[in-house]
Order: sequence, then structure tokens, then C-alpha cells
Amino acid sequence: MLIDPLPEKKSLLRNPLLYTSAVVVAALLGVVYVMFSRWQEHRSIDRQAREQRAEKQREEDRVALEQLGGKDFTILSFYASPTVIRRGESAQLCYGVSNAKSVKLEPQPQPVWPSAAHCVDVSPTKSMTYTLTAVDAAGATKSQTVELKVR
Repeated sequence: MLIDPLPEKKSLLRNPLLYTSAVVVAALLGVVYVMFSRWQEHRSIDRQAREQRAEKQREEDRVALEQLGGKDFTILSFYASPTVIRRGESAQLCYGVSNAKSVKLEPQPQPVWPSAAHCVDVSPTKSMTYTLTAVDAAGATKSQTVELKVR
């Protein structure tokens, strides 16, 4: 009877499955690393963009607040447009106030209210001087006048 020789044990170094598995795992780790680093970079860019937008919005808000008079009680503007009209024509009296509780336009029968920018149509029959009086919450008043000439 023939004796079967014992099969030779294969060395682990000769196993192709081991090499291909190691290469696949290394490639997979490389892909995961690239994806993770790009995700982190994208998060960082988004955070910077949000911070820049917020800073720009704060600056725009600060400028708008200053243009509207800030925290000060003031008459921002009061003017007639046009300043000279013919009898029967109309003009606009425009005003802007900040931090006023009430405003009064004399002589003017129409009611007016505190606003950063508001215009009222007027049709005087003779040259008139209009007075805008603003009152704040503490009771302080400020006034300005504008002349509208009728020819």
C-alpha cells in the first residue's frame, strides 16, 4: 500500500487572498480618510462663511441704525419737494424722525406719525411755512421748519 505523503502546509506568504484583502483594506482606509478630511474641510469652510455672513449682517444693521438716528432722539430730515409750486399744484412735505413718540405737522389737517421716512401731500393757496414738532417718550421736543412758496 502506498503511503500518502502528507500535503505540504502552504506558507501564509503564498496565500493570494491575504494580499488582496490587505490591499483592499488599505484602499478602503485611504478612501475613508480622504472622505473624512474633505468633510471636515467642508464644515470648516461653512463655519467661516456663516461667521462672515453674520459679521456682515451686524455691520449692515449698525449702519442702518446709525442712518435711522441710532439711540438719539432727532429729526432726521424735513423738506418740501418741490420747494416752489404754482397755485393749484401740490407738493410733498417729507420728514423722518428717530426715537420720537409723536409728531405734529402744522398747519396740516391730516394726521402724521413717527416714521424714519414719510411724505404728506399738501396744496397750499399761498406761500406757507410748515413746522414739524417731534416729542420723545421723556417729553423733550424738537422742531424744524420748511418754507413752501406758491407763485
